Amino acid sequence: MAVQRWDARLYDDRHSFVARHGDDLLGELAPRPGERILDAGCGTGELTAALADAGADVVGVDASPEMIDRARVRFPHLDLRVADVRELDVEPGFDAVLSNAVLHWIPEASAAASSMAAALRPGGRLVAELGGAGNIAAVRAAAHTLRAETGLPGAEEAWYFPGIDEYSGVLDAAGLKVTGAWLFDRPTRLEGEDGLAAWLRMFGAPLTAGAADPDDFIGRLTQRLRPVLHHTGGWWADYVRLRVSAAKPLG
Repeated sequence: MAVQRWDARLYDDRHSFVARHGDDLLGELAPRPGERILDAGCGTGELTAALADAGADVVGVDASPEMIDRARVRFPHLDLRVADVRELDVEPGFDAVLSNAVLHWIPEASAAASSMAAALRPGGRLVAELGGAGNIAAVRAAAHTLRAETGLPGAEEAWYFPGIDEYSGVLDAAGLKVTGAWLFDRPTRLEGEDGLAAWLRMFGAPLTAGAADPDDFIGRLTQRLRPVLHHTGGWWADYVRLRVSAAKPLG
């Protein structure tokens, strides 16, 4: 199994777009002063801090100790904890749960949804965004082809990219009522002339796993993808995002 390792400082330096694109989620969530809000998969704490700035009583959790260590350095005043979204060990009764760019890393979608639902009070709400059906399709297809050509086995399906109907069913089974769902293309600019290579080193362990020379594999893969994903002056990730809002029934 490919293990995703996180360089939290590099994440902040080269991939700040992840948190930046989460700003829209804050508007969707509309946090109110005094609300208890859980940031499920908080990374290095950017959105957690924004929730606190809005007056919320916020708890940020992430499964990566490296991410939490970095978040604690950046935001020492916040309540930040190492915790797996599939098995949240937090006090229940949250008014809201926010999750940005995390749930596609958790193939056990039902466990994550049930855990988040359990953290909410009756009437509480969830706003989440994750990779949706068709996310990074060009990157995945090129990587699978290159793996076959170089004698590597097929890449493990380590991500979860659902469509609207599929994920709505997951939330419904967890006891949450979907109040909105959007699946949309969001091509995302990657920083630097090595933008795609940097993206693959940060996020692409499932695609490069087993390569004898990962740097060579990444170099060949980026050259193959250049005609598709390098345009208008830089590299673009072919993102498709799924955004959902849901509520926990009162009864």
